[in-house]
Amino acid sequence: MKRFPTLLLAALAAGLVLTAAPARASGGLSGIDAMMATVFQEGQSSFSGLGMRFRISDSRITENIDFLPTVEYWRNSNKLEAFGLASVRRDGTIGADVRWLFPGEAWRFYAGTGIAAHFISTEVDAPQFGLNDANDSLTKGGMTLLTGVWFGSRSSLGNFIEAKAHLVGGYRQLKINFGLSWSN
Repeated sequence: MKRFPTLLLAALAAGLVLTAAPARASGGLSGIDAMMATVFQEGQSSFSGLGMRFRISDSRITENIDFLPTVEYWRNSNKLEAFGLASVRRDGTIGADVRWLFPGEAWRFYAGTGIAAHFISTEVDAPQFGLNDANDSLTKGGMTLLTGVWFGSRSSLGNFIEAKAHLVGGYRQLKINFGLSWSN
């Protein structure tokens, strides 16, 4: 998990450099999305997460395809004082999606796929069971599938709602993302 903050800072720095550069009429950075998520992970109840992604498009290829470099993060903690149990699970994700935007004016449906690397960390403190600050970290990759609706897709400010599935073996996640979008 110590690698994730460095990767997050690198992604944010790249985004700042891209947004500071003059916009190109034919392609490049077309916008930024900030999102909140309700996360349903395999074997757990739902909890909240955050994310940010850049929208890169090139009208020389097609106006209906966006490339979406994405950073997502969630943290879930539980504490049962009656049993002396505490646990924390974190997932920092860096991914790249491609989505197809269906024709529309005020709002547009979209569907896409991609890949993502998950930096998963679990911590458990259960002294009564012999687990004193035990932790485990791993990195897994997997495919993503997404579909949603983008409202205000032709204006500079809009919003969206989407369902995104992360198909990571043993750690599958379904996220209901909603957020704000800025377009240049």
